[in-house]
Amino acid sequence: MVDIKVVSQRSKKEVGSFSTSSSTTVGELKKQISSKTRLGTERIRLAVPSKTSKLPNAFEALGKDSDLVSKHVGADSTLYFKDLGPQISWSLVFICEYAGPLFVYPIFYFLSNLIYGTDSPKSFAQKVALVCYSLHYIKRIYETIFVHRFSHGTMPIFNLFKNCSYYWGCTAMVSYFVNHPLYTEAPIERVYLGLGLWIIGEVFNYICHIQLRNLRPAGSTERKIPRGLLFEFVSCPNYTVEILSWIGFSILTQTLTSWIFALMGAAQMWIWAVGKHRRYRKEFGDKYPKSRKILIPFLL
Repeated sequence: MVDIKVVSQRSKKEVGSFSTSSSTTVGELKKQISSKTRLGTERIRLAVPSKTSKLPNAFEALGKDSDLVSKHVGADSTLYFKDLGPQISWSLVFICEYAGPLFVYPIFYFLSNLIYGTDSPKSFAQKVALVCYSLHYIKRIYETIFVHRFSHGTMPIFNLFKNCSYYWGCTAMVSYFVNHPLYTEAPIERVYLGLGLWIIGEVFNYICHIQLRNLRPAGSTERKIPRGLLFEFVSCPNYTVEILSWIGFSILTQTLTSWIFALMGAAQMWIWAVGKHRRYRKEFGDKYPKSRKILIPFLL
């Protein structure tokens, strides 16, 4: 048996000393800490001082709850504790942030007279944009409920407000100008080009999500190397084709705010993709295909 000292990451005060064996998992240790602190295990993060970061007082969170504590504990048998605050399920956050656009976008389409003080017949591009925007978020909600398997059960409740503000606010920004009475429709060839790119992006995005789902058995947090189709070229093709989808939407609507939204989304997805690419390389080492790029085949 080994006594593990758990210290607050912020105050450096000792939370307590907990007995562990060579078979004790991170999840089991969290339950011991939960019993003493009366915090839910989902609020507890355990970490060790970082060996790679150059920043002072940097920490690295322990791995999965199924990992053995002995895998992470150093010679001083000390772990650092952080209260992550009130938590909320990932799926609930996603459903809330994706449901908002389904209500916000149509407001500007159907209530033009109330919002703009005037009304005009909707063009073909405006009708297509309404359908595309709505179907995208219907698809996301469907995937959240029936497709995605989350490696983490919860996230900080603050993320609910942050994420909803982003998606709902950006939807209002996009919809206001696309549905404006003074909106000028793009040439029909451009509308069809944008629609075609949007369809390709959405279809392949769904295929990528199904591939990722099939990598992880239900109830498991196990990770495997994604393979097949676009995964042979980039680590995160689901982001690649989602960016393509929003480029298509921006082409068919030809509004500056649509392009701004597409660029903001692409920037965030690039950050996520870089992080996932690094995790894949770190976790799988030489087994991970060296030729596989991050987001753009053969380039980046």
